[in-house]
Amino acid sequence: MIPEPAPTVRELLAFYLEAGVDCALAEEPADRLAELDAPPPAPRAAPAEAARPVAAPAVLRGEAAPAPDVAIASAREAARTAPTLEALRELMQNFEGCALKHTATRLVFADGNPQARIMFVGEAPGRDEDIEGLPFVGRSGKLLDLMIGAIGLNRTTAYITNVIPWRPPGNRTPTPQETQICLPFIQRHIELVNPDVLVTLGNPSTQTLLSTREGIMRTRGRWFDYDTGGRTIRALPTFHPAYLLRSPSYKRLAWQDLRAIAKVLAG
Repeated sequence: MIPEPAPTVRELLAFYLEAGVDCALAEEPADRLAELDAPPPAPRAAPAEAARPVAAPAVLRGEAAPAPDVAIASAREAARTAPTLEALRELMQNFEGCALKHTATRLVFADGNPQARIMFVGEAPGRDEDIEGLPFVGRSGKLLDLMIGAIGLNRTTAYITNVIPWRPPGNRTPTPQETQICLPFIQRHIELVNPDVLVTLGNPSTQTLLSTREGIMRTRGRWFDYDTGGRTIRALPTFHPAYLLRSPSYKRLAWQDLRAIAKVLAG
Protein backbone atom coordinates (compact mmCIF):
# COMPACT_ATOMS: atom_id res chain seq x y z
CA MET A 1 0.00 0.00 0.00
CA ILE A 2 1.17 3.50 -0.81
CA PRO A 3 1.13 5.63 2.34
CA GLU A 4 -0.94 8.78 2.21
CA PRO A 5 1.12 11.97 1.92
CA ALA A 6 1.59 13.90 5.15
CA PRO A 7 -0.72 16.93 5.43
CA THR A 8 0.75 20.33 4.76
CA VAL A 9 0.95 23.02 7.43
CA ARG A 10 -1.92 24.86 5.75
CA GLU A 11 -4.06 21.71 5.80
CA LEU A 12 -3.28 21.11 9.47
CA LEU A 13 -4.15 24.70 10.39
CA ALA A 14 -7.45 24.41 8.49
CA PHE A 15 -8.24 21.17 10.34
CA TYR A 16 -7.52 22.69 13.75
CA LEU A 17 -9.59 25.80 12.97
CA GLU A 18 -12.55 23.67 11.88
CA ALA A 19 -12.23 21.69 15.13
CA GLY A 20 -12.45 24.91 17.13
CA VAL A 21 -8.77 25.27 18.00
CA ASP A 22 -8.15 28.91 17.16
CA CYS A 23 -5.51 30.04 19.62
CA ALA A 24 -2.26 28.81 21.15
CA LEU A 25 -1.85 29.00 24.90
CA ALA A 26 1.83 27.99 25.01
CA GLU A 27 4.65 27.06 22.69
CA GLU A 28 5.15 23.66 24.35
CA PRO A 29 2.40 21.17 25.32
CA ALA A 30 1.83 20.67 29.06
CA ASP A 31 0.18 17.65 30.68
CA ARG A 32 -1.89 19.38 33.37
CA LEU A 33 -3.30 16.08 34.64
CA ALA A 34 0.21 14.82 35.33
CA GLU A 35 0.92 18.04 37.23
CA LEU A 36 -2.08 17.42 39.43
CA ASP A 37 -1.23 13.75 40.06
CA ALA A 38 2.37 14.23 41.07
CA PRO A 39 4.60 17.24 41.75
CA PRO A 40 7.60 17.72 39.47
CA PRO A 41 10.86 16.16 40.69
CA ALA A 42 12.99 18.54 42.75
CA PRO A 43 16.09 19.78 40.91
CA ARG A 44 19.52 18.82 42.16
CA ALA A 45 20.78 21.53 44.50
CA ALA A 46 22.73 22.16 47.66
CA PRO A 47 21.15 20.61 50.79
CA ALA A 48 19.76 23.97 51.95
CA GLU A 49 18.03 24.53 48.58
CA ALA A 50 16.82 20.95 48.31
CA ALA A 51 14.95 21.30 51.58
CA ARG A 52 13.02 24.30 50.25
CA PRO A 53 9.43 23.27 49.25
CA VAL A 54 8.60 23.43 45.55
CA ALA A 55 5.24 24.98 44.68
CA ALA A 56 3.02 23.37 42.02
CA PRO A 57 1.18 26.18 40.18
CA ALA A 58 -1.59 23.94 38.83
CA VAL A 59 -2.41 22.62 42.30
CA LEU A 60 -2.49 26.10 43.78
CA ARG A 61 -4.84 27.30 41.06
CA GLY A 62 -7.15 24.39 41.75
CA GLU A 63 -7.13 25.08 45.48
CA ALA A 64 -7.90 28.75 44.90
CA ALA A 65 -10.93 28.02 42.72
CA PRO A 66 -14.24 27.90 44.62
CA ALA A 67 -15.94 24.56 45.05
CA PRO A 68 -18.91 24.02 42.67
CA ASP A 69 -21.53 24.26 45.40
CA VAL A 70 -19.92 27.47 46.68
CA ALA A 71 -19.83 28.91 43.14
CA ILE A 72 -23.49 28.02 42.55
CA ALA A 73 -24.55 29.57 45.86
CA SER A 74 -22.52 32.69 45.08
CA ALA A 75 -24.14 32.98 41.63
CA ARG A 76 -27.61 32.65 43.15
CA GLU A 77 -26.95 35.36 45.70
CA ALA A 78 -25.40 37.72 43.14
CA ALA A 79 -28.18 37.21 40.58
CA ARG A 80 -30.89 37.67 43.20
CA THR A 81 -29.58 41.10 44.13
CA ALA A 82 -29.45 42.49 40.56
CA PRO A 83 -32.21 45.13 40.24
CA THR A 84 -31.60 45.90 36.55
CA LEU A 85 -30.05 44.38 33.45
CA GLU A 86 -27.07 46.72 33.71
CA ALA A 87 -26.51 45.66 37.30
CA LEU A 88 -26.77 42.02 36.25
CA ARG A 89 -24.22 42.54 33.49
CA GLU A 90 -21.80 44.17 35.93
CA LEU A 91 -22.25 41.35 38.46
CA MET A 92 -21.57 38.75 35.78
CA GLN A 93 -18.56 40.71 34.55
CA ASN A 94 -17.07 40.59 38.05
CA PHE A 95 -18.11 37.02 38.88
CA GLU A 96 -15.13 34.71 39.43
CA GLY A 97 -16.94 31.45 40.13
CA CYS A 98 -17.00 30.07 36.56
CA ALA A 99 -13.72 28.91 35.02
CA LEU A 100 -15.04 29.67 31.51
CA LYS A 101 -14.56 33.37 32.22
CA HIS A 102 -10.79 32.91 32.31
CA THR A 103 -10.56 31.14 28.92
CA ALA A 104 -13.02 33.36 27.04
CA THR A 105 -12.14 36.70 25.48
CA ARG A 106 -15.12 38.57 26.88
CA LEU A 107 -18.56 38.28 28.43
CA VAL A 108 -21.33 37.79 25.86
CA PHE A 109 -24.34 39.27 27.60
CA ALA A 110 -27.17 39.91 25.12
CA ASP A 111 -28.31 41.72 22.00
CA GLY A 112 -31.55 43.29 20.89
CA ASN A 113 -34.31 45.20 22.62
CA PRO A 114 -34.79 44.44 26.34
CA GLN A 115 -38.32 45.85 26.03
CA ALA A 116 -39.23 43.29 23.35
CA ARG A 117 -42.11 40.89 23.87
CA ILE A 118 -40.06 37.91 22.74
CA MET A 119 -36.76 36.54 24.09
CA PHE A 120 -34.57 33.91 22.38
CA VAL A 121 -32.11 31.87 24.49
CA GLY A 122 -29.38 29.67 23.01
CA GLU A 123 -26.71 27.57 24.71
CA ALA A 124 -23.32 29.32 24.63
CA PRO A 125 -21.27 31.75 22.51
CA GLY A 126 -19.03 30.53 19.71
CA ARG A 127 -15.83 31.95 18.25
CA ASP A 128 -17.44 34.88 16.41
CA GLU A 129 -19.55 35.79 19.45
CA ASP A 130 -16.50 35.66 21.70
CA ILE A 131 -14.69 38.09 19.40
CA GLU A 132 -17.55 40.58 19.02
CA GLY A 133 -19.12 40.22 22.47
CA LEU A 134 -22.62 39.71 21.02
CA PRO A 135 -24.72 36.53 20.76
CA PHE A 136 -25.54 34.91 17.42
CA VAL A 137 -23.33 36.89 15.05
CA GLY A 138 -21.72 33.99 13.16
CA ARG A 139 -23.30 31.75 10.52
CA SER A 140 -26.01 30.54 12.90
CA GLY A 141 -26.71 34.14 13.88
CA LYS A 142 -27.26 35.14 10.27
CA LEU A 143 -29.71 32.26 9.90
CA LEU A 144 -31.49 33.30 13.10
CA ASP A 145 -31.86 36.81 11.67
CA LEU A 146 -33.49 35.33 8.57
CA MET A 147 -35.75 33.11 10.67
CA ILE A 148 -37.10 35.91 12.85
CA GLY A 149 -37.25 38.23 9.84
CA ALA A 150 -39.66 35.80 8.21
CA ILE A 151 -42.23 36.60 10.92
CA GLY A 152 -41.58 40.34 10.93
CA LEU A 153 -39.00 40.50 13.75
CA ASN A 154 -35.45 41.82 13.92
CA ARG A 155 -32.91 42.74 16.61
CA THR A 156 -34.80 45.90 17.45
CA THR A 157 -38.01 43.96 18.19
CA ALA A 158 -36.51 40.82 19.79
CA TYR A 159 -34.04 40.08 22.60
CA ILE A 160 -31.33 37.42 22.26
CA THR A 161 -28.99 35.79 24.77
CA ASN A 162 -27.52 32.43 25.90
CA VAL A 163 -27.63 30.24 29.00
CA ILE A 164 -23.81 30.37 29.19
CA PRO A 165 -22.32 33.88 28.80
CA TRP A 166 -18.72 32.79 28.12
CA ARG A 167 -17.40 30.75 25.20
CA PRO A 168 -16.24 27.24 26.21
CA PRO A 169 -12.72 26.47 24.91
CA GLY A 170 -12.78 25.07 21.38
CA ASN A 171 -16.59 25.45 21.31
CA ARG A 172 -16.91 22.32 23.43
CA THR A 173 -20.19 21.49 25.16
CA PRO A 174 -20.51 23.21 28.56
CA THR A 175 -20.30 20.79 31.46
CA PRO A 176 -23.35 20.27 33.71
CA GLN A 177 -21.37 21.98 36.48
CA GLU A 178 -20.72 25.07 34.33
CA THR A 179 -24.38 25.17 33.34
CA GLN A 180 -25.56 25.03 36.95
CA ILE A 181 -23.19 27.83 37.94
CA CYS A 182 -24.52 30.08 35.15
CA LEU A 183 -28.18 29.09 35.57
CA PRO A 184 -29.07 31.69 38.26
CA PHE A 185 -27.85 34.46 35.95
CA ILE A 186 -30.01 33.46 32.97
CA GLN A 187 -32.99 32.90 35.26
CA ARG A 188 -32.64 36.44 36.63
CA HIS A 189 -32.01 37.68 33.08
CA ILE A 190 -35.35 36.28 31.93
CA GLU A 191 -37.10 37.65 35.01
CA LEU A 192 -35.79 41.17 34.36
CA VAL A 193 -36.64 41.17 30.63
CA ASN A 194 -40.05 39.63 31.44
CA PRO A 195 -41.05 38.75 27.85
CA ASP A 196 -44.45 37.48 26.75
CA VAL A 197 -42.83 34.64 24.79
CA LEU A 198 -39.63 32.74 25.60
CA VAL A 199 -38.04 30.71 22.78
CA THR A 200 -35.41 28.13 23.74
CA LEU A 201 -33.07 27.36 20.87
CA GLY A 202 -31.83 23.78 20.84
CA ASN A 203 -31.74 20.89 23.26
CA PRO A 204 -29.36 22.21 25.98
CA SER A 205 -31.22 25.49 26.41
CA THR A 206 -34.58 23.72 26.43
CA GLN A 207 -33.60 21.07 28.96
CA THR A 208 -31.89 23.60 31.24
CA LEU A 209 -34.64 26.21 31.34
CA LEU A 210 -37.75 24.05 30.98
CA SER A 211 -36.60 21.25 33.31
CA THR A 212 -37.24 18.45 30.84
CA ARG A 213 -35.17 15.43 29.87
CA GLU A 214 -36.91 14.97 26.53
CA GLY A 215 -34.97 15.70 23.36
CA ILE A 216 -35.64 18.61 21.06
CA MET A 217 -37.43 16.35 18.54
CA ARG A 218 -40.13 15.73 21.14
CA THR A 219 -40.24 19.17 22.74
CA ARG A 220 -40.08 21.45 19.69
CA GLY A 221 -43.38 23.00 18.74
CA ARG A 222 -44.91 22.29 22.18
CA TRP A 223 -45.83 25.15 24.46
CA PHE A 224 -44.48 25.07 28.02
CA ASP A 225 -45.00 27.28 31.04
CA TYR A 226 -41.91 29.02 32.37
CA ASP A 227 -42.39 30.27 35.93
CA THR A 228 -40.26 33.26 36.99
CA GLY A 229 -41.65 33.15 40.51
CA GLY A 230 -43.76 36.22 39.86
CA ARG A 231 -45.25 35.41 36.48
CA THR A 232 -45.77 32.50 34.09
CA ILE A 233 -44.33 33.01 30.60
CA ARG A 234 -45.27 30.95 27.55
CA ALA A 235 -42.21 29.12 26.23
CA LEU A 236 -41.66 27.32 22.95
CA PRO A 237 -38.60 25.18 22.11
CA THR A 238 -37.34 25.03 18.54
CA PHE A 239 -34.20 23.97 16.70
CA HIS A 240 -30.96 25.84 17.17
CA PRO A 241 -29.91 27.60 13.93
CA ALA A 242 -26.57 25.76 14.01
CA TYR A 243 -28.48 22.46 13.87
CA LEU A 244 -30.54 23.70 10.93
CA LEU A 245 -27.31 24.56 9.07
CA ARG A 246 -26.23 20.92 9.49
CA SER A 247 -29.71 19.49 8.87
CA PRO A 248 -31.57 21.85 6.52
CA SER A 249 -34.41 19.35 6.04
CA TYR A 250 -35.72 20.39 9.48
CA LYS A 251 -36.20 24.02 8.43
CA ARG A 252 -39.79 23.11 7.52
CA LEU A 253 -40.51 22.18 11.15
CA ALA A 254 -38.74 25.31 12.39
CA TRP A 255 -40.99 27.37 10.11
CA GLN A 256 -44.03 25.77 11.75
CA ASP A 257 -42.66 26.81 15.14
CA LEU A 258 -42.09 30.36 13.94
CA ARG A 259 -45.66 30.59 12.65
CA ALA A 260 -46.94 29.43 16.05
CA ILE A 261 -44.84 32.14 17.71
CA ALA A 262 -46.14 34.81 15.32
CA LYS A 263 -49.73 33.74 16.04
CA VAL A 264 -49.25 34.15 19.80
CA LEU A 265 -47.56 37.54 19.40
CA ALA A 266 -50.40 38.71 17.18
CA GLY A 267 -53.07 37.53 19.62
